[in-house]
Amino acid sequence: MSPSLVTILWRQPHAGLVLVLSVLVAALVIALLTWALPAGSPAALVILDYQATPPPAYPFVYPFTIQNLTHLLLFIGLGEIYRRWRTAAREEAWLTQGLLPEAYAVVLQSHDLPTLRARVAGLYDGERGFLPGLIDLCILQFLASRSVDQTVSVLNSSLELLMHRVDLRYTLLRYLTWVIPTVGFIGTVVGIALALAMIDPSAAVQPLGEIARALGVSFYTTLVALVDSAILVLLLQLVQAREELAVNAAGRYVLVNLINRLYSGQ
Repeated sequence: MSPSLVTILWRQPHAGLVLVLSVLVAALVIALLTWALPAGSPAALVILDYQATPPPAYPFVYPFTIQNLTHLLLFIGLGEIYRRWRTAAREEAWLTQGLLPEAYAVVLQSHDLPTLRARVAGLYDGERGFLPGLIDLCILQFLASRSVDQTVSVLNSSLELLMHRVDLRYTLLRYLTWVIPTVGFIGTVVGIALALAMIDPSAAVQPLGEIARALGVSFYTTLVALVDSAILVLLLQLVQAREELAVNAAGRYVLVNLINRLYSGQ
């Protein structure tokens, strides 16, 4: 029996699936806000740029506005945050699986290690299983060298590589935290340019109301973009810290329950 969509999203969410669902959820939220907020109301103008009567020569046609684009990028980022959060949770779960003996009096000798290595075989790959991978690598190193010092060195090097791998997984999120305020600033430039275009030096009376509306739009885009970016940056920091802590916890688990129990017989 094939797993359900909810099961897939919970156990190991696929990047493409999460991206599609993030876009759909963003569209649904924008649609609900459009339905709930009257066109031209202060909240609709700030959050959605949903205007009852757009300014003259306004380049954006609702719902294709700068604010809605930043909301879309925010939800794409939230989907990626969810993927990283589930990855961190799965890595933390390995610590409770009893992959290594945890009893105080246990000492491990060379003939005990193949059994432990067989226990973690197939539990890790390039994307998952920090702890099983570290256990397998350290056991293999000790069996080859019979040196605890070399095994510790391999553990430290592996932890550094894992930290680098974790950091690389956040490239898209870091880009989104940069591009969201950039899109907001683009909206500000467009709004200011639109306001300046309404000024007629030869006219005795300037359309101050329309100019003020255009300037308001320009500032609203930056405000919304900065808020969306701040939310994403906060969640990014929290989730990345959790994933890095999972790497540290895996390293400590191996150090305490494997390396500190090794008996080289020399």
